[in-house]
Amino acid sequence: MSTAVPKTGAPVRGSKSGKPITVLFDLLGRRWALGILWNLSDGPLTFRALQANCASLSPTVLNTRLKELRECGIVTTGQAGYELTQEGKELFNHLEPLGQWAQSWSHTAS
Repeated sequence: MSTAVPKTGAPVRGSKSGKPITVLFDLLGRRWALGILWNLSDGPLTFRALQANCASLSPTVLNTRLKELRECGIVTTGQAGYELTQEGKELFNHLEPLGQWAQSWSHTAS
């Protein structure tokens, strides 16, 4: 399993073709990537605040995920800390309904 930042057209976990959807799923499937995205959806956070919101997240993993998400254009660094880019906000708008669906599903899946 590669730790390189996933790129469209290059092989990723689960796909040799590197189609955009598999690249996105590879990126979002990495440890804490979705948690970081979710935490930044309400606005910018400093590194320490983001780490505090993700209680068991190590600084090393946080640094790695932020680097990957920045390189993919989903997160940027602003004056107030880390924040979602416009593309990151659009991605979250597509993911948010899945979070709502998961809430209702969790009540029926147990």
